[in-house]
Amino acid sequence: MKVLSIQEPYATLIALGHKKIETRSWKTTYRGEILIHASVSKKFLKSITNQEILDLIKNIDLNYGMIICEAKLIDCVEMTKDYLEQIKKDKKENLLGIYEEGRYAWLLDEIKPLETKIPIKGKLGLWEYQNNLSTKKG
Repeated sequence: MKVLSIQEPYATLIALGHKKIETRSWKTTYRGEILIHASVSKKFLKSITNQEILDLIKNIDLNYGMIICEAKLIDCVEMTKDYLEQIKKDKKENLLGIYEEGRYAWLLDEIKPLETKIPIKGKLGLWEYQNNLSTKKG
């Protein structure tokens, strides 16, 4: 199954249903089931200064170096001026991504936390994970 590594706290915010769009500088033609991996690095978390994001993550346990949920990648949309105007209406989603013209919005649906998180080193880009999964909430 395809896997996408994402920095914390954003991977956990996806698993919890707070974030349904992952923003990237690159596009993909892949659509379908995807696993979300929380990257090992804690460096990015230390750079967050936005109080709204800090308040959102204040009482949640973050996951580092683990596959934490499954989702369906339903589309990959290039961000245009019109798209950016639309996304501004969703304050939380706008807060949790890098929304700039020319970037891409990866639209996620059917997000299901894994019953058992899978410790594994991540990779850049979309990568493959071959083992079976259990997606029941635990």
